Amino acid sequence: MHADRANRVVLALLGLLLLGLGVTGLLLGAGVFGGTAAHRTLVDNGVVRFVIAQRDWLWPVVAVIAVVVGLLALRWLLAVLFSSGRLAGIPVAGDRAAGRTTLISAALRDAVSGEIERYRGVRSARTRVEGDPADPRLAVSVRADRDADLAELRQNIEKNALTHARHALDAPGLPIRLDLTTARRAGPRVT
Repeated sequence: MHADRANRVVLALLGLLLLGLGVTGLLLGAGVFGGTAAHRTLVDNGVVRFVIAQRDWLWPVVAVIAVVVGLLALRWLLAVLFSSGRLAGIPVAGDRAAGRTTLISAALRDAVSGEIERYRGVRSARTRVEGDPADPRLAVSVRADRDADLAELRQNIEKNALTHARHALDAPGLPIRLDLTTARRAGPRVT
């Protein structure tokens, strides 16, 4: 389950529903649907009369539906809180005659971060391997010294570390997101 996509869809639908109810209430109060509708009380309608007439069986059904909705909401919440989208291993393409090769994502993550951290002007680097095994993605966050040449650093990262990651996975089109930020304080100077 892609929690981010599900969140956006569910929240957009909920927002549209609430917006529609709000606009309907405003139009009703403004008398757009007629003067008698604007002055009726909230509980003076056919739905409320139906609920009162069917109260023996309706409330247990409402309780069951509420429990199902609550369980779905709990599953959604757990998916949002505990899904990281991180991969344990990535199958590497190649000759299958000798067997299947799987690259442990922690090894790739540590190799990319370690290589980037050795570059001049880099304070720290963090790499995440995300997606599914058939379609992995890398997210690389680099924190550089304030006085580092970011253009040169970016070019160095793309030409070396990210090229090495793509080569290790035998995936020249591997999508990689690179986030470069600078530290608030300047790095130590050697005089």
